[in-house]
Amino acid sequence: QLHLVESGGGLVQPGGSLKLSCVASGGTLGHYIIGWFRQAPGKEREGVSCINIHGDNIEYLDSVKGRFTVSRDNAQSMVWLQMDNLKPEDTAVYYCAALFDEGLITMEAQWYEYWGQGTQVNVSS
Repeated sequence: QLHLVESGGGLVQPGGSLKLSCVASGGTLGHYIIGWFRQAPGKEREGVSCINIHGDNIEYLDSVKGRFTVSRDNAQSMVWLQMDNLKPEDTAVYYCAALFDEGLITMEAQWYEYWGQGTQVNVSS
């Protein structure tokens, strides 16, 4: 069973940057599509980005395109979410999640099987 742990959250001013990390254990990361999700207080969880097992098929939420970059290194069992030009509306708990690869990537949370515990991102002046 895949175990995921996020890190890298924190408090940053608008316009700043953070890099979130997600480390996987208990399985082979290269077998899984990875999604990044976030949930703000009082709001539903939303998909931010997803990346296929080879790292060459990626999707982003429209509001983060051009600001966020997802990447992965299967050999290190790591996935990252580089977040630049952060805005107050990016404030949320961010989660990484894994979906066993069957060829189709998605940002629909209902399909993901394994979830990390989340890391808090606060964007405020």
